[in-house]
Amino acid sequence: MIWTQWSDLALPLRAEHLPTDGKSPNPDDLSKITFYVPRYMGGRAASELIIKMPALKVVQSPNAGVEDLLKILPIGVTLCNAAGVHDASTAELAIGLTIAARRGFAQFAIDQANEVWGHRTGHSLADSRVGIVGYGNIGKLIAKQLSNFSVEVIAFSRSGKDGALPMSEFDQVLPTLDVVILILPLSPESHHLMDKRRLSLLKDGATLVNVARGPVLDSLALVAELESGRISAGLDVTDPEPLPKGHPLWSAPNVTITPHVGGDTTAFEKRGRKLVEEQIRRFVTGEPLSNVVAGPNTP
Repeated sequence: MIWTQWSDLALPLRAEHLPTDGKSPNPDDLSKITFYVPRYMGGRAASELIIKMPALKVVQSPNAGVEDLLKILPIGVTLCNAAGVHDASTAELAIGLTIAARRGFAQFAIDQANEVWGHRTGHSLADSRVGIVGYGNIGKLIAKQLSNFSVEVIAFSRSGKDGALPMSEFDQVLPTLDVVILILPLSPESHHLMDKRRLSLLKDGATLVNVARGPVLDSLALVAELESGRISAGLDVTDPEPLPKGHPLWSAPNVTITPHVGGDTTAFEKRGRKLVEEQIRRFVTGEPLSNVVAGPNTP
């Protein structure tokens, strides 16, 4: 039995989709579900239902990052992520946040609300050295799209493959970068990768963009740097998240914040449905699943 948020998927004849309201499975159906796709942007409530599904065999996450699901994945259940589905949307937001932060859009928005014609000279993206930390599919797409902006791209990854520098060289290069874009997975090694020490290594006028996970960046250390006026930032993710009222990031200068919408665009619907339909076809026919990250069918 299959549950997804979509009631009109193109499914194989042997696939049976349980009734869906587009939000959550019927509690009476939880024991029947063998293939589960948590509702996109459903948060913890959608993810934690997997522990109530005794017949579950496959969880197909609608997200690329699956740290939350890995913590509660039942033994014997295969977990697949949605690598590739959000690449285009996340890459375009990373570049949008970079431009917004470099050109001072946050202050322009304040000026507009106050009807102030506040002309000022901003930092250009052109002629910048841009570091991309994390060189998976999205990092590579960001690099490709930046090729049209007259910038020099220096990529970093743990392995140092595909033309990226190894992370062991990051601290040496960091002070030379005008822009740093974070798009790496959250792990014990990447937690607070950008801490007080590394933030202090950023050159005056540099821009930091985080479209990875909030805890990759030390939020309070960032606030101190923003308040000093040394750097600017663009954040699609925060720590904590959602960012609570009264948090100093809200009132910090030189920062543009979006509420974790990197992959949540009109592009998700078509791409997400296509991935899920193909995964269900593979599940029903017994073919190997794609994007397996954990469980008995891990490559």
